[in-house]
Amino acid sequence: MAQTKAVRQDKRRRRLLRLLLFASLFCSTVILLIVCVILGIRLHIVKGRLRDAQDALAVREYSTPVINQTEDVAQRAAEDNEASLYTVSGVDEEYERTEITASEDADEEGQVRKVYLTFDDGPSDNTGRILDILADCDVKATFFVVGKEEKKYQSLYKRIVEEGHTLAMHSYSHRYNEIYQSLESYSADLSRLQEFLYDTTGVWCRYVRFPGGSSNTVSRVDMRELIAYLDDQDMSYFDWNISSGDAASGYISPDTIIRNCTAKLQDYDEAIILLHDASEKDSTVEALPELIETIRAMDDTKILPITEDTERIHHISNE
Repeated sequence: MAQTKAVRQDKRRRRLLRLLLFASLFCSTVILLIVCVILGIRLHIVKGRLRDAQDALAVREYSTPVINQTEDVAQRAAEDNEASLYTVSGVDEEYERTEITASEDADEEGQVRKVYLTFDDGPSDNTGRILDILADCDVKATFFVVGKEEKKYQSLYKRIVEEGHTLAMHSYSHRYNEIYQSLESYSADLSRLQEFLYDTTGVWCRYVRFPGGSSNTVSRVDMRELIAYLDDQDMSYFDWNISSGDAASGYISPDTIIRNCTAKLQDYDEAIILLHDASEKDSTVEALPELIETIRAMDDTKILPITEDTERIHHISNE
């Protein structure tokens, strides 16, 4: 009897040990899977940051350093038109003087000041919000987009067109160190974007903005060579004469963006404002309603999308 009891106890111990072993293996497997998922997510994030860092390094290697933008610095920089890599510092002085004179003549003659809101780098997670605001305000803008083939962005390209905005080209990859290696690399990138947008929206785009502007110092190719290529392809490029400062990597407040966009607006008869459509640019979205309201409150001022009739704002002349 005692022996039978001992056998039963031994069986129970073995069963318990097997259960403990199974539980241990199960827990270890679950923990390992969780660790793998976390590492996979972190690896994806690191790869994305590495790509961004490579682009930033390419810009930094060949261009002027990006200003560290606190709100006060952003304001001072905006006053000097040097709020970020995307500045107006490359605008020819002669052209700048001509613009101011034209504005003064326009005021005397009672002509309408034309303002163009332009958004670079989209579509993004913020594009829908931007389009909603533009629709609520009954304003048309211009989107210089990049190539994003993910399904969630396809409807945004189409919505830009369907809602009457101007769909324009920035670059397909937006990788400075690739597109500015040669004329061939730039033209291949732009052609890929043009065909992609046509397949997606049915629009054959002809308006272009160079990444970093025509005055960028990143390009290994003479920018006039790229400009001549655009002329040969019957394409027009647009720089800007007002920078919002939202290209800065640091935080910039909506109020600062509005001040940057409007402080010198009355100096121009035609003002092209540089803004950015990116997932991290929440401040730009938050500033947009008040920015539109502020511009509309100015006398004889209209907000329009870029068209064939829009004056070409060029940092580098193609003549």
